[in-house]
Amino acid sequence: MRIGELSSRTGVSRRSLRYYEEQGLLTSSRAVSGQRHYDDGHVRRVGLIQAFLSAGLSSRAIAQMVPCMDEPTKRKAQRAHVAMQRERNRLSTTIESLVAAQQALDDLIAVNRSYLAE
Repeated sequence: MRIGELSSRTGVSRRSLRYYEEQGLLTSSRAVSGQRHYDDGHVRRVGLIQAFLSAGLSSRAIAQMVPCMDEPTKRKAQRAHVAMQRERNRLSTTIESLVAAQQALDDLIAVNRSYLAE
């Protein structure tokens, strides 16, 4: 598929897809005319990239994990493991902070609800 179809199937702009390529997050084959070509596996890859970016991972951190997104090998896994573990730990800390903030909001809502009932 060409970049326009990948964009349509993933909801990611062509500009972002080109950026992902520049950052080493996505690769494409090129036709003689220079057009980018992608396969169905790229749809999944773009979904992973989007999920990681939404979770706050940098493109640099994602690039360190890219070798294990397709066909991991022991060597690739060893190189990417440290980055993956670091990002997982960071996400866990963020999740704990978000849960604490949510609980604090729930407590405030409960307190304020009693004033609204008056």
